[in-house]
Amino acid sequence: MNKRVTIEMPDEMMKLVEEYAAEAGAAPDAYMRDVIEQHLEDLHDIALADAAMARIRKGEPTYTLEEVKQRLGLED
Repeated sequence: MNKRVTIEMPDEMMKLVEEYAAEAGAAPDAYMRDVIEQHLEDLHDIALADAAMARIRKGEPTYTLEEVKQRLGLED
């Protein structure tokens, strides 16, 4: 189910949205949906990176790609 959201933004910002949407070949509402989705994905990625950094700071071991391949028997 989709939900409708209404936001107010300054005219200058809306003009930019319309310009970027036109460059992307999208309607402004579809463009904004894509921008918000990408931002949410970025926030998720940042949270995962922060959690990984916390584990590293605690001294949890890390492995190189070569070590992982060797442990999994994926060597070329």
